[in-house]
Amino acid sequence: WPLRPGTNSDSHHLMRTSAAGTSALSTVIEPEPGIIPGERGDRGSFTAAPELGASHLDSFSDSLRNPMSSSVAGADDAFQQESFQSSSESDCDLATFLINKACTSDALANYFYWYLYVETDDQDSVVKDSKVKEMYTNVMKRFMHRLQKGNWDYRQRRSMLEKQQVFVNHLVNIMKIVARENGNRQKKMEKLHALLLEQESQQLIRFPEPMPLPLDPSVRVRGLVPSKAALFKSALMPCRLSFLTDDVEGGEYVAIFKHGDDLRQDQLILQTITLMDKLLRKENLDLKLTPYCVLASSTKHGFVQYIESTSVADVLRTEDTIQKFFRKHAPSETGPYGISPEVMDTYVKSCAGYCVITYLLSVGDRHLDNLLLTKTGKLFHIDFGYILGRDPKPLPPPMKLSKEMVEAMGGINSEHYQEFRKQCYTAFLHLRRHANLILNLFSLMVDASVPDIALEPDKTVKKVQDKFRLDLTDEEAVHYMQNLIDVSVSAVMPALVEQIHKIAQYWRR
Repeated sequence: WPLRPGTNSDSHHLMRTSAAGTSALSTVIEPEPGIIPGERGDRGSFTAAPELGASHLDSFSDSLRNPMSSSVAGADDAFQQESFQSSSESDCDLATFLINKACTSDALANYFYWYLYVETDDQDSVVKDSKVKEMYTNVMKRFMHRLQKGNWDYRQRRSMLEKQQVFVNHLVNIMKIVARENGNRQKKMEKLHALLLEQESQQLIRFPEPMPLPLDPSVRVRGLVPSKAALFKSALMPCRLSFLTDDVEGGEYVAIFKHGDDLRQDQLILQTITLMDKLLRKENLDLKLTPYCVLASSTKHGFVQYIESTSVADVLRTEDTIQKFFRKHAPSETGPYGISPEVMDTYVKSCAGYCVITYLLSVGDRHLDNLLLTKTGKLFHIDFGYILGRDPKPLPPPMKLSKEMVEAMGGINSEHYQEFRKQCYTAFLHLRRHANLILNLFSLMVDASVPDIALEPDKTVKKVQDKFRLDLTDEEAVHYMQNLIDVSVSAVMPALVEQIHKIAQYWRR
């Protein structure tokens, strides 16, 4: 553990440092971009580190390889760099190091608590390895005890976490009642509003004092707006919640609360997209991605940041084409197709970015209801319940690229479509150069409680590695990507499946 600063310059040193922590600890924070190899331009080819075998990491592996690793996501990069390179705590075990750091920051305390809570709440871990759950439980007890026995700031952080837990528990109880309500979505929404207006729900409507939002502790909220609560038309009917923020303008922060869903896999994928976005930006390639926030607050529920947008399916249903949608919200007399040039540029780039990233991560169950569009032209994906090649649909294409998406660019012969292809090639080449970093991070996840990784943990890294095609030269990789795009555009089965999905959605409404 004292050797951790060396991980900045040597990608394999990260693996050796991780293995050295076997007897030291209980949980780990995933190194944030900037303090791990590859972020500084490491272009070495990936080699799976033998030190990552279960015999070397034992119980440490589950915590090291866990999606809770993003607990530093809300902290300032400079603070994280200082934290990990601090020599004053180089002799303490990793659990103590993390507890000490989490106690000093509202954001770190927030994330550390919820990632620990999810693992202590995981009933499957008892079946797999009771020692792992015991390990997380002990760290949680130490963390909360340290906050309780600390100074005024520490005690305030503990109080904050307890209030968050009470809030989440109350919200879960309401969603359970709504789920049991007979009737369609409208009936359930009426029940939801009635429950939020009851006297015992007043603690949800108005907090005694502003509380950091678990999803994003940098946002302090004062309560919920009952009239704006709504249920989405999907199987689990997630709930849209509007929080009153503590800013002077009295703004709102909108989040989605999902009950009955384990969000740890979505959390991992969004962290990976965030990382890839940062890597591409370092190469001066901004593909207008939308890496929204996700936080699992249990193995059965969690929060997702809401981005004002419309599903591509709804756009086509109401406006007939994507271009008409853009002309409605961003018209321009001189722009291409009567659309603002900035919006078209954003659309093309975001399409390219998500096509490449969802291909690399083998994201499945792609349909036009989980592809969203903003009025500014950003396209982005949601719902990552199927990854690493799993897909409930037959014969899925390598990437989700429907004819409607291509028509929005002007068709396959347009300049915008050719620009889209170029952006795909460029993104693929840049991410291939950072494959070492991305694959190392996935190798740390092979024992994590992520459904599609847990199915075949020994094949996880290989599945992602195969997508990078590291056996090809850059020129060959471009030709390979060209072929993937052509196959995806001309695929027939996805269009048929989309029609079936559309019928299913109609009856669900």
